[in-house]
Amino acid sequence: MKELSKKYLVFVIGLYFLAAGVVLIVRSALGTTPISSVNYVLSLNSSLSLGTCTFIINTLLIIGQFWLIRNNKSKRDIIEILLQLPFSFIFSVFIDLNMLLTNDLHPSNYGMSIALLLVGCLVQSIGVVLEIKPRVAMMSAEGFVKYASRNCNKEFGKFKVYFDVTLVTSAVILSLILSQRVEGVREGSIIAACITGYLVSFLNQKIMTQKTLHKLRSIIIR
Repeated sequence: MKELSKKYLVFVIGLYFLAAGVVLIVRSALGTTPISSVNYVLSLNSSLSLGTCTFIINTLLIIGQFWLIRNNKSKRDIIEILLQLPFSFIFSVFIDLNMLLTNDLHPSNYGMSIALLLVGCLVQSIGVVLEIKPRVAMMSAEGFVKYASRNCNKEFGKFKVYFDVTLVTSAVILSLILSQRVEGVREGSIIAACITGYLVSFLNQKIMTQKTLHKLRSIIIR
């Protein structure tokens, strides 16, 4: 039980880093990540916060997963999907908290924007590794891709690319409808999409190994 608690704590810490990375990318003023693109566009064109929009979209993805498994579900699938709801709420709170903490963070030039974007990608990648290493839960976007790819008999990685492209395209269309111009999707979105995977692979294989993670858990809870 103690070991499981450590894993969940590492997972929540990962969510915080993930949220902080997303916010830093947003603060770079060069767009946002594909997974946050629709959420960000909605927040720009409504009175809702980015965290609230994130929770709404995540909830829709959770509902979508239940629809995907309607003809082929197990108790494990149901528990796995239900677990996403509280963690989606925590993640959304972390996003709004970091938006508040970085309220005065405005890059003064394009070089500073790029630097902030790259830092955001690194922080986000650390969050992704801390999220996946404990293997205790998954976020709604990953869960949706998992069950959709299973339904369509497609490879997870390839379906993830289709999913990201769909989100970015939807964000662009939504922005054009709501504001008659493209907001929230810029070159930073492409940069983040291209380098985050490589950063996650490097950190996962070379830096944040299972041995390192075990030491981290030991430090967190003694």
